[in-house]
This record gives sequence, C-alpha cells and structure tokens, in this order.
Amino acid sequence: MSFLCESKFLGCYLHACPCGFYGSRDQRECTCTPQQIQKYRSKLSGPLLDRIDLHLEVPRVPVTLLQERPQAESSEEIRRRVEAARAIQCERYRHRPGAPFNSAMNGEELRRYAGLDREGQKLLQLAFETLGLSARAYNRIVKVARTIADLAGAEQIEAAHVAEAIRYRALDRGVVG
Repeated sequence: MSFLCESKFLGCYLHACPCGFYGSRDQRECTCTPQQIQKYRSKLSGPLLDRIDLHLEVPRVPVTLLQERPQAESSEEIRRRVEAARAIQCERYRHRPGAPFNSAMNGEELRRYAGLDREGQKLLQLAFETLGLSARAYNRIVKVARTIADLAGAEQIEAAHVAEAIRYRALDRGVVG
C-alpha cells in the first residue's frame, strides 16, 4: 500500500513500510518486521504531516478494473468544475489577488468563508476528538472541505464535504496498512 501526499509546498509518494508491500491487497507479502515498520513510520513526524493538505491511500489497481473502465466523468467535465471553483475562489479572495485560493485562508477568512453546517461541525468535532488532530490539521480539513464545497457549487460547507476532507487525512488517522 502506498500513499500519495500533496501540499502547496511538498508532493511526495510514501510507502507504508520499507519494502512497500505492507497492507498490499495483491499477492505480494511484506517482508518487514514490526520493528522495521514502526521505525520507518516514526520518520514521519506529526508536524510534517500537518503541513500536507491531502493524504491519499493509493492501492494497486487490479488489471480487471483497468480493462473494464466504467463510464466516468470526462476530463472536460472535470475541467469545467475546476474552472468554476477557481472563479468562485478568485471572486471570494479578490482583495488578495496574489493568493486567490482557499489554501491561503487566514483565521478571519476561515470564520467568514468556511462556515460549516451543524452536522459538519459535529462531524469535525468528533474527528478532532477521536483522532487527536492538531489545530493545523483541523484548519487544513476545513480548507479542503471549502474547496470540495466549491467544486460541488455549494455555498455552505456541508457534512458530506467535511467527511470527504477527513478521508483525505489518512496518515493522521493511522490508516497506514
């Protein structure tokens, strides 16, 4: 199992263990000892992970799925949604044209533009308490949820947007392997 991490400043590709096969769903087996896995994972500090916006689990794709290729949203449709979300953000942050994106929101802007609905607030509070998230991780989740809401064309951040943003924090949740 591997993880793809993306940040404004850092893009990285991480494995769950030194050999890269821990938690793999295919036929390869991990050859690492529990001590090796723990040592390998301890190199990723909490403060470093806090600075990475998205942590995504990227399992191997079975060849049958590659061959089937079900109908999905086209690249053109995705491009239109992304352009619409960027236009929303450019308008929202027109007062700071050098950084017109949700990722640059400060505390005041988070309160002003990233209001969560009641269910979203409850969900984020539960995640914060259960997962022991830092204030920085909390803010990053809210910023990502704001972007997800923008992509959906939603004015307010809803629980579904918060849930999706939380899922993008796999390394915070200890879901490695």
